[in-house]
Amino acid sequence: MSNFILFSVVEKNSKQDIETYESEYQNLMVLLRDKLYLDGFGECGGMGRCATCIIEVIGISGNSVIKERNEPVTLSKMGYNDENIRLSCQLFVTKDLNGAEIKIFEL
Repeated sequence: MSNFILFSVVEKNSKQDIETYESEYQNLMVLLRDKLYLDGFGECGGMGRCATCIIEVIGISGNSVIKERNEPVTLSKMGYNDENIRLSCQLFVTKDLNGAEIKIFEL
């Protein structure tokens, strides 16, 4: 069994595969900023308040499907109620992301 986590990311109509491993990054927002050099992404530093790290994620599993902490309130204030719309700062880098497709919202 591999320790690697592989998922794809779509940003500005470009798709790329990202390979990482569990806990390499604090959360998905930090990984995306580091790997994709996203300007203005995650302005609040991962507190789940600014909604500048909004993504659409398809294919996550396990506990990662549960929205916790500030995420439900922040997304609701922004008018997002779709279960696939998430704050990347609120998703930990775990096996739950393996095989997922993540689309970064353009702000």
